[in-house]
Amino acid sequence: MTRARARARAVRLAVSEIPLAVRRSARQQQQPPEPAADVPDHFLCPISLDMMRDPVTAPTGITYDRDGVEVWLERGRPTCPVTGRPLRPEELVPNHATRRMIQEWCVANRALGVERVPTPRVPVSAADAREILEGVAAAARRGDAAACGRLVARGRALGKESERNRRCLASAGAARALALAFSRLAAASSQQAEARACALEEILAALVVFFPLDEESRRCIASPPSLDALVSILSHGEQVTRVSAVVVLREIASSCDNQFLEAMSTANAMYDALVNLVAKPVSPQATKAALVTAYYLVKNDIEHAASRLVDLGTVELLVELLADADKGTTEKALAVLDTVLVTAKARDRAYAHALAVPVLAKKTMHVSDMATEFAVSALWRLCKNSPADGGCKAEALQVGAFQKLLLLLQLGCDGVTKERASELLRLLNASRDSTECIETADFKGLKRPFI
Repeated sequence: MTRARARARAVRLAVSEIPLAVRRSARQQQQPPEPAADVPDHFLCPISLDMMRDPVTAPTGITYDRDGVEVWLERGRPTCPVTGRPLRPEELVPNHATRRMIQEWCVANRALGVERVPTPRVPVSAADAREILEGVAAAARRGDAAACGRLVARGRALGKESERNRRCLASAGAARALALAFSRLAAASSQQAEARACALEEILAALVVFFPLDEESRRCIASPPSLDALVSILSHGEQVTRVSAVVVLREIASSCDNQFLEAMSTANAMYDALVNLVAKPVSPQATKAALVTAYYLVKNDIEHAASRLVDLGTVELLVELLADADKGTTEKALAVLDTVLVTAKARDRAYAHALAVPVLAKKTMHVSDMATEFAVSALWRLCKNSPADGGCKAEALQVGAFQKLLLLLQLGCDGVTKERASELLRLLNASRDSTECIETADFKGLKRPFI
């Protein structure tokens, strides 16, 4: 067997070991339409068999497209696909000569539909990532907010440039370094206030790029100075920064760590900032993140958190939000509403709101299984604890809740939802009479059958 045939056979074997889905996704990424000209064989990647866009050469002398060989290595095969010799990602060297030849060929064949391959950006190395993050930490330690902000902005830009860069920086501990820098700057004196504020905003924007946060990172962000800084940004920051701040809060709250949740609950104006973000939304993402954060705060400490939210008008706000919300927002708003309705103060506010029962009945079996579970639970809380005059149960009958619950049980539901739907039916059945009405006023005051 000749040497050329042996290499071709090795290439075919290497390619056959890569799952088809991986090869297909690698080919589909940023690939131009198939050109009319035949691509020279030495411009093709041995793995994907497509024209190389960012050729790199291994120590074995074989040239691959960077995306193809990195996918190979990431799947736990630390060897050269053709020769089988050991290979590490840091040993791949950009092949500038081959890239220039490919670009010149593309230009020469432009009339045949060939698009020029752009010059790739140099990816971040592990050493580069460590240097940037060490610089961030050093600047934060000495209180140099301006330098810290510049380095964070550079790291964030590199992380957003490519998924490979993001993974490299994340592996070097980007989230932990950023969280620690935020904590240190938040606790620093008010000198260089403008530079400090800018640096904190840059860190928040970068943290979102390098999610998820580990426990140490969350602990840094959950420190009292850090939480105060977050609340201040939530209340007075620019729109983009407020979104980053509430997304970071959601990340901490969703860890369900009691210590972190208690620290958040006692932070100055935390509840005011979250409710204001729902009442005056800056983006759907921010609204949903605020609702998720509020949900976990209430679950951790029902009496305190629910009382604060109710005093801020959250029950009325959620009911009105539910009248015209998308699926994700509806599910999260129902979750918060159901959780706060555990308290008598929240139920009293709901009884007093004309749309509370109609909107809960409407969302049952209308949005998603999750929304139905929370809507049924909220209705159950209201009807089970309703005043002696039975006004809440009568209203639920009027808006067709009885028929919806029957249908829900017929179609099937499990666990707590089934138990509460069954109990709700018994409660409503006791209040039925021969003149039961199944119409309701819609949200614009018109009469029509409730759907």
